[in-house]
Amino acid sequence: MVSAPSGAGKTTLCKELVALIPGLRHSISYTTRKPRPGEAHGREYFYVDEQQFQDMIARNEFAEWAPVYGHLYGTPRAALTAMMDKGTDVLLEIDTQGAMQIKKKFEDAVYIYIMPPSIEALRARLVQRGGDSPEEIQRRLQKAREELWSYREYYYIVRNDEMGQAIKELQAVVLAERIKTKRLDLHWLEENFIRDKEAIQKSSEGLPQ
Repeated sequence: MVSAPSGAGKTTLCKELVALIPGLRHSISYTTRKPRPGEAHGREYFYVDEQQFQDMIARNEFAEWAPVYGHLYGTPRAALTAMMDKGTDVLLEIDTQGAMQIKKKFEDAVYIYIMPPSIEALRARLVQRGGDSPEEIQRRLQKAREELWSYREYYYIVRNDEMGQAIKELQAVVLAERIKTKRLDLHWLEENFIRDKEAIQKSSEGLPQ
């Protein structure tokens, strides 16, 4: 689960992370906002109108959903659970509202917050990104100041000052989480070590194995 203020670079970081780590899939959200230049339906988001989105809410088709900057965003429940049932590691790129909803439902999820180096750096990135009016940029900066205090709800903080270093830190988190004892199938350990030890002990005692 990755969250960040608008303009902090989480989308770029998430794309790089999925490209680098085998077996990691990016969950594609639904949104009512219009595609930005270069975005495509079904790649960055599934773009739907508000009525379609509201119909999906009524059918309980979202694992989480929230209004963000005047638009609706939601994670499709069926696609998420299908990937999880296959044992796939799923990367969710969602805002803090959605992350807190997921936190109540999925105890084993891992929560990462991407921090910009500073508010001024965030402002510069929003301006450089283009497509937003000065008023919209100011609104996003104000929301960023408010959201930054949510970092306490996350397990890891990654500062996106230099993208290469931020990617390394994100990779380290994913790889470390994958080898936590609680996430491993330890059947192989029992087969190769514990049961083997029992067989050796029985053999030394002259007991049938």
